[in-house]
Amino acid sequence: MSDIDRSIDGVAKTIAEVLEKKKYSIDYYQREYKWESKQMAELVADLTTKFLELYEPDHARRDVAKYRGYYLGSIIVSQKGSQPFIVDGQQRLTSLTLLLTYLRRLQQNREDMVDIDQLIFSEKFGEKSFNLDVPDRKDCMESLFEHGEHEPPLDAPESVHTLVGRYTELDGLFPEELKSRALPFFIDWLKDRVQLVQITAYTDDDAYAIFETMNDRGLKLTPSDMLKGYLLANMEDGEPRTKANDLWRKRLRALNERADDAGSDFLKTWLRSQYSTKIRERRKGARPEDWDRIGTEFHRWLRGAHERIGLNSRTDFYQFVTRDFDFYSHQYERILEASSGTFPPDSPLRYIRYNADLGFTLQDQLLLAPLRVEDSQQTIEQKLEIVGRFTDILLAWRIWNFRATAYSTMQYAMFNVMRDIRSLGIDELAKALRDYLHKIDETFDSNDDLYVHQQNRGQLHKILARITDYITVNSGQASLYIELTNGTKVKHEVEHIWADRYERHTNEFSHEADFARHRNRIGNLLLLPKQFNASYHDDPYEQKLPHYYGQNILAASLNALSYQKNPGFASFIKSSGLPFRPYEEFKAANVIERGNLYREIAKKVWNPDDLLAVAKGND
Repeated sequence: MSDIDRSIDGVAKTIAEVLEKKKYSIDYYQREYKWESKQMAELVADLTTKFLELYEPDHARRDVAKYRGYYLGSIIVSQKGSQPFIVDGQQRLTSLTLLLTYLRRLQQNREDMVDIDQLIFSEKFGEKSFNLDVPDRKDCMESLFEHGEHEPPLDAPESVHTLVGRYTELDGLFPEELKSRALPFFIDWLKDRVQLVQITAYTDDDAYAIFETMNDRGLKLTPSDMLKGYLLANMEDGEPRTKANDLWRKRLRALNERADDAGSDFLKTWLRSQYSTKIRERRKGARPEDWDRIGTEFHRWLRGAHERIGLNSRTDFYQFVTRDFDFYSHQYERILEASSGTFPPDSPLRYIRYNADLGFTLQDQLLLAPLRVEDSQQTIEQKLEIVGRFTDILLAWRIWNFRATAYSTMQYAMFNVMRDIRSLGIDELAKALRDYLHKIDETFDSNDDLYVHQQNRGQLHKILARITDYITVNSGQASLYIELTNGTKVKHEVEHIWADRYERHTNEFSHEADFARHRNRIGNLLLLPKQFNASYHDDPYEQKLPHYYGQNILAASLNALSYQKNPGFASFIKSSGLPFRPYEEFKAANVIERGNLYREIAKKVWNPDDLLAVAKGND
């Protein structure tokens, strides 16, 4: 690492000062935007929770100037002539830009609208230039800015897909109570009271030397560091403290190698899952409780709560790290691995992947909640499967009934579940979660009109993948779930059986809108390779039908040959009693009939009684 011997600036700046009329470049090797759902959720939760601690409904806008500021971390900039390059902090700045873009659209047509356009882009000679100047993202950012949505081509850079994914989650993450009167107050506070420390160097060598020093040498004191310092200070000096310190560093390093900020995410998830007893009430003026405080300042929270959670002696502090922290960090690492890994079709952890693929980050605290340090490996596996299946069923029902699964919508209910299942044994856990599901009115039977639209297309892609995979595996073939959800080179799309050709269906529909609505019903949908769709998507059903036979079993089941030359599928139909049948033609009534078939399959895929079967060990 080179010595830092040239001019270095370090200045605390508001979000407005960092972004307004600015344009930052990013070196080609740093251009990927990688933030996951959990990180965006934490950012929005941190900001909105802090704001709500300060805001009162009787405040005037000018009172925001007196609100306490909030420090959001640091960024490192390398100034190359007139052009600043982001060395560290582009993930946070990109996410803030997405949030500002969302807030801009949220406040449109309001008389008290806060002008934040120049925090998002600058304009010269009639051309928009976004504050993070990355050519690959330009079309996506323009579309989000102008229309609030973007459908990237499948071959778009991964960053573009990630940008769209994080942006579409924002409406569910942003609290409803801030979408009305408080909205301009929040935007004022965000741009003028939230601060970043901008460290500017004037050569790349100096910029990267600062970056390495702050990170590799531990000079960037994080909440995790402060929590560790507090815990170690309350242990016996010498070997106990050294052992605990080494273990802490080793475990957090292992987590951070799996995902950005995974160590910090683990600490929040662990402490919430085992110790939080209250969450902020959903009413104006309510104060943050321990669940909320752990999310924003877990190091301070633990200092104040140490007696309540049983940290009363030096031995308690030592065991808290060497026993509890060690145990739960290993379980969290398994959850991280399961969230993105491949698995055999009978893996007890496969449900964690299913839920993660739907972006449901709240499952992590549920998964850790019932685990106990003394649990055997088999007990841990069963508990993780039971909680994973419960979450899987809950999400499937909500999606089927057009209910939101977003963080802000679900966090209160999931907090209550987490608290209620904490430390339960296997049988108690299975019964409690099945009973919870049985109290829910909205199931597969409560909606017989599920259809695809722009906002739920991704979710229905996952639902169709699970239904298709269930049939495939139970017909004796290898699982296709990873392939169907685009985890391989073959890319699949939600495809309509009917082409978008109203003139072919005028004998059944008097208005084109009725045709379009019926065409989008789930019984008219399949998952097919993009290449197949490109070749046949506009053909009449009768011309597509021979080609369906060579695709996945759900598509092939439209063709009579599947019932003659597939003994595994025939055996599955007989044992399951599912009303499969082929179709020589596919009319409006067949779309409904096929949708009813999908619903019957879904009831088998997502069955609450399976929780009890797992507890008994005979699933």
